[in-house]
Amino acid sequence: MGISHDTSVHKIDSAHSPRGKLGQKYLATGVRMGMRLWENEAPNEGEALHARDYETVGYVIRGRAELTLEGQKLTLQSGDSWVVPRGARHAYRILESFTAVEATSPPAAVHGRDD
Repeated sequence: MGISHDTSVHKIDSAHSPRGKLGQKYLATGVRMGMRLWENEAPNEGEALHARDYETVGYVIRGRAELTLEGQKLTLQSGDSWVVPRGARHAYRILESFTAVEATSPPAAVHGRDD
């Protein structure tokens, strides 16, 4: 008895992707992982520290942001990638128009994980 695998193929046209309440564009979402895009996010004063029920890995396409993660401050810029562990207290502050792609596990787009 073998393990059943989902072999379905999904193509996502980002022009029609749904947006989340925070401005993120949800791209492909699988059972264990989801991908989202933050596109041309405007500079801001930052957000309050918070924790999420998923792990995040991200990659900066352009712009700069400051990530505060469990008391550490990192500047993220074009070409940088980062990890925010599940349950870690963190916050982002956009320093200049920012575009990045993130993958979350489990998917942030389901079960109200981004609320």
